Amino acid sequence: MGKTRGSYTAEFPEGTKVRIASRDSLESFRRNWKFHNKLGSNQLEYAGLVAEVESVGFYHGAMSFIN
Repeated sequence: MGKTRGSYTAEFPEGTKVRIASRDSLESFRRNWKFHNKLGSNQLEYAGLVAEVESVGFYHGAMSFIN
């Protein structure tokens, strides 16, 4: 999000054909991502496939830090 179109504008709008990242990339993301919406193990099975974006949503929440 935000790389080419700015904040809160989808990089891949609804209807766009996309190739899902490689299994290695997805496994790395799954291990290292620390925030919301973690990948499930069943999602790894879609690695490398072509899919069509069905919907786009943005997370507007805030993080809180406890010291």
